Amino acid sequence: MERIRTNAVAFLQNNRRFWMSRAFSAGSSGLLERLRQQNEKDIVNLPEYKARSDLSHFLGVKAGVISSHATHPIEPPSPPSFGYKHVLTPPQMILSLDAAMATFHLHVESRIAALCGQGFYTIGPCGEEMLASIGHALDPVDATALHYRHLSVNILTQLRLGRSLDDIVLDRARGHVISKLDPVTGGVHCAIGSPKGESTNGAGDYVVTSTLASQCPPAVGRALGFSMADTLLKGDTYDDSTTKPLSFVTIGDGSVHNAHFLSAFNLARHARFRNKKCPVVFGVSDNGLSISYPTDGYADYLFSKSQRLGTLSGSGSRSIADRDGIPIFKANGCDTMDVYDKTLQATIYSRKYSAPSLILYQELTRRFGHAATDRQSAYMEQDVIDSMAESDVVASGIVQAAEQWNVLTYSEAHDRFEEIGKIVKDSFDVAAEEPKITSRDEMLDRVSQPMVSVPQLPMEKLVRSDEPQQQVSKGKRVKREVMRKHMTRVVSEVLEKDPDVVYIGEDVEHGGYYLVTDGLVKKFPGRVIDFPADETTLLGAAMGFSQVGLVPIIEIPYAKYLDCGVDMFYELAISNWLTNKQCPNGMIIRIQGFDKGIFGGNFHTHNMISHIPPGVDVLCYSNGEDYARGFRNAIIQARNGRVVALVDCTNLLNLRHLHEKDRGWETAYPAAEEVMSFHDVKQYGDRGKHLIVTYGNGVVTALRARRALAEQEVINHESEIDIIDSPYLSDIPEGLRDLLAKGIYEDVLFADICKEGPGSNILSSTVMGLKKDGILPAKWDFVAAPRTYNPLGNVVTFLNEEDIISSFKSMVS
Repeated sequence: MERIRTNAVAFLQNNRRFWMSRAFSAGSSGLLERLRQQNEKDIVNLPEYKARSDLSHFLGVKAGVISSHATHPIEPPSPPSFGYKHVLTPPQMILSLDAAMATFHLHVESRIAALCGQGFYTIGPCGEEMLASIGHALDPVDATALHYRHLSVNILTQLRLGRSLDDIVLDRARGHVISKLDPVTGGVHCAIGSPKGESTNGAGDYVVTSTLASQCPPAVGRALGFSMADTLLKGDTYDDSTTKPLSFVTIGDGSVHNAHFLSAFNLARHARFRNKKCPVVFGVSDNGLSISYPTDGYADYLFSKSQRLGTLSGSGSRSIADRDGIPIFKANGCDTMDVYDKTLQATIYSRKYSAPSLILYQELTRRFGHAATDRQSAYMEQDVIDSMAESDVVASGIVQAAEQWNVLTYSEAHDRFEEIGKIVKDSFDVAAEEPKITSRDEMLDRVSQPMVSVPQLPMEKLVRSDEPQQQVSKGKRVKREVMRKHMTRVVSEVLEKDPDVVYIGEDVEHGGYYLVTDGLVKKFPGRVIDFPADETTLLGAAMGFSQVGLVPIIEIPYAKYLDCGVDMFYELAISNWLTNKQCPNGMIIRIQGFDKGIFGGNFHTHNMISHIPPGVDVLCYSNGEDYARGFRNAIIQARNGRVVALVDCTNLLNLRHLHEKDRGWETAYPAAEEVMSFHDVKQYGDRGKHLIVTYGNGVVTALRARRALAEQEVINHESEIDIIDSPYLSDIPEGLRDLLAKGIYEDVLFADICKEGPGSNILSSTVMGLKKDGILPAKWDFVAAPRTYNPLGNVVTFLNEEDIISSFKSMVS
């Protein structure tokens, strides 16, 4: 034991740069310090401040620097009856204490800063600081995504990577006071994560949003994607001498009820059932409360007591239960050694077998309210609140280190605690003086990765003065196909050209519901992959795939089904903005089953695009050649980190004829060099004085309405009306702006195939944008599908020719 203590003292002396090196410039005259002094009476009554004072007093008494002996008794955690299989070294234990102390101080100072009006995030570790040793069980090649209570794990991981505690703490303080210099989010949120440059090829600490358990589906995606990316991009480089990466993700016990977690856990279990490589470790910390809702040990029931109990073969540990093929490890969350031991056992298992496992961190007590706004007195008695606040897991961990393992003295622990406290306090002073977000342009700029420029298509490819069938009939030797055939061909083209592209979805291996992937699984085995029918895990897995270096194409079978995974859709959309462009999720999302159709009813012929959050490029093409050109651009943009959603109109996939039996909607496959920018628009006619703007199935509807208007002699000739196919729906295409800016049209009719009314149609925002820019003619009108649902076997509720004819007549009259 004396040798262990000697080594620990040497470690302390050699690493004082972690807690003594920084000279802060803000000093005692900064804004936050002045506010502390003004609010001193309120600060000293904060339960977190009192708890810190109590711990400081306890350590002072133990160290002999305070003569009083009136301290609350602190007991170290009891070791498990069967002992530890793995133990921390003295330097590892001290580093864990560093992380735990820093986490505790950060929590206290965040509450003080909030009371002073300078802090904006007060969710804290709440008695889970000693989970820090989890970080010692992980490897630098691993991917982590941590629950907000598990900050100490993030701090320890960064210490292991060589960052100084000073820098780590300052960066975290920046998050609390929303400084622009926060390296994780750039001043828009307080989130756990790795600074830029530490998350590469799937490794690193991924930013977790405030949405319950939303970190879980992408974590499983990363686990599934590791071996896939290695095989496709490197040629299967793992061997016995290589540390295989795994995905580690944590949640609180309240989150086990959330669909994000349940979907992710089910996908991991399904992967195990199907013998697919999925090295993911779930960590669940159970403190008995989901804010005010008592969880009553349900996590333990869910993961073990409701299942058959067993012992993992060869483990020799009775603390392991097998839940449907996923081993469950249980650790005392207050015992830093047990936390390390059980976490290491789980990671060894998952790394060795490329299989999922789960760790349940138990015996935890939430010391304080969930956040500063949490009124604990509304749902707990005061004596319970006081008792919980006295449960000092950091003090218990120090006692364990000093008395059970003899790795440091109380004097050293006291000095460490005070010095780290000063570093944290000074860090908040510095961060509070730093600039904050003030520019709206900054917020807009970071929404997406920059759009990559592509070669401009020749004008003759974008402007057709004649009807489509007359245009293509000139090349009789060129094979023309329906849109679906071109879609299959361009997906095959991309898979052939780019080995990092994978295609995932439901039933895609046999061709999908619309045969877009027909035959591709044979051409590209292992890259066209079926997933279980769950859009949450499908989109979450795609997010994880993107983060390990793949470019996923995701097929959503029907537009209505996007609702089932919409929150994960929003999660992947916000990532670029939230991480200040550091963690984009480049991908293509193919959304089928949209607009006009007689099969499936409203659930398979949905005509609302309600979900267009910032950060997603949404397009809806009307014909095969433009789809192929646009898809080539989509893969370029996805590779650069943009999220591209392509919405497919069911009616167009196999449409051959525009008028009667003319085969006018079949097109030739475009040459390989033809790429269509998102801002390009297709123009049918270039001599008209009237204009109809539409997209997708609306283009065919408008072309047919134009002929009917000529036959009814409302116009003299079809050439009097130009029709613009404007497929880019998430912004106003520059091609449309440029055309309208010429001022050559007397009037414009916008024909939207989506339902009219708030939150559903697309072109209404286009109209207002053009109006604001002053380039919309004085006379214009708008028509959309009626605001109702779509019956089975009937197309009465979709935008039709008569809607456009009637609106056009009204507009020109």
